[in-house]
Amino acid sequence: MRRHTVALAACILLSVQAILPAGAHTSRKHLSQAARREYIRRAQVWRPRDISATDGKVGPTGKGAFDSSQPIRCTYHKRPMSGHTPKFTCVVGVDDEVKVKYGRENGEVFAEVAATRLFWVLGFGADWMYSVRVICRGCPFDSLGEPRHPSEGDVVFDPAAVERKMPGHTMERHTDSGWTWPELELVDERVGGAPRAHLDALKLLAAIVQHTDSKAEQQRLVCLTKDDDEDGEDGVCAKPFMLISDLGMTFGQANWLNRDARGSVNLEKWASTPVWKDPAQCIAHLSRSATGTLENPRISEEGRAFLADLLTQLSDQQIRDVFEAARMPLRSSDPRRSGTIDEWADAFRRKRAEVVQHSCPDHS
Repeated sequence: MRRHTVALAACILLSVQAILPAGAHTSRKHLSQAARREYIRRAQVWRPRDISATDGKVGPTGKGAFDSSQPIRCTYHKRPMSGHTPKFTCVVGVDDEVKVKYGRENGEVFAEVAATRLFWVLGFGADWMYSVRVICRGCPFDSLGEPRHPSEGDVVFDPAAVERKMPGHTMERHTDSGWTWPELELVDERVGGAPRAHLDALKLLAAIVQHTDSKAEQQRLVCLTKDDDEDGEDGVCAKPFMLISDLGMTFGQANWLNRDARGSVNLEKWASTPVWKDPAQCIAHLSRSATGTLENPRISEEGRAFLADLLTQLSDQQIRDVFEAARMPLRSSDPRRSGTIDEWADAFRRKRAEVVQHSCPDHS
């Protein structure tokens, strides 16, 4: 058995390339196809958390965390950015790069803070997002994205959100390859992977927040770092973990083209979208987008019950904190999209009731 373990470790190590981006809190390991599949089989998607003692308004604390009540001063760093929403890279201190998303009409500024806080509080994986005021030195554009000369002084971006990756070593075949939702079927509890209850709870939560842009690069397979859990012997990851790494297109209504106005922080659309597309068969309501890999997932009773138990542990104040942390009312001048904190909290409680007050048939 020991010889087999060492041989497997050697095989995996030969297929790995470690890359440490400047200022990042994660490293990347490029895996062979066989090693990646084996890690997915053993992956978890949830970790126990004392929900009642978790502060959703403050968010994750510790190394790399930000205090949302304090402005962030940083220096613009030109770096190619993926996607189409307004964002840029900024350096805080020495060689500490952060991604900044900005703009009142950019739904991701608000959605990603709210969604990651909700996932984090409940125990599911998520990157750390903070709603902040950013003061940028040397930015070649203003807060509306209009060109300017960097010598004209600092630019204030407010509202804005900054991102820290969830601690862990990213494991992938190639950069940003991520994982698709059908690959959750590879997870095997018999070899240490997540149970069906956890997998289906994750799918149901993704449907509740309307995670419309579910292409592979929006999800990430990581090896939990030694800050949380130690890697195993011989460099083999002891605890692989699967998470959603980009939750910017949420709290709206899933749509084919992932339109921001409809799919990202639109209270009217989100509140009017039911949790269940087919309640009798426990098929959750999540329309697939052109790039998406998750569509109307069927949820088991154990998955529904597991998520229901987590949701019922949230206090009314914690629900409000999620939306206050994201500053949802600033999303737009259109109240149908931005809403009030009370309206967002009420809509969430109604969705929670749809989960808690339901039961699913036995599909075995």
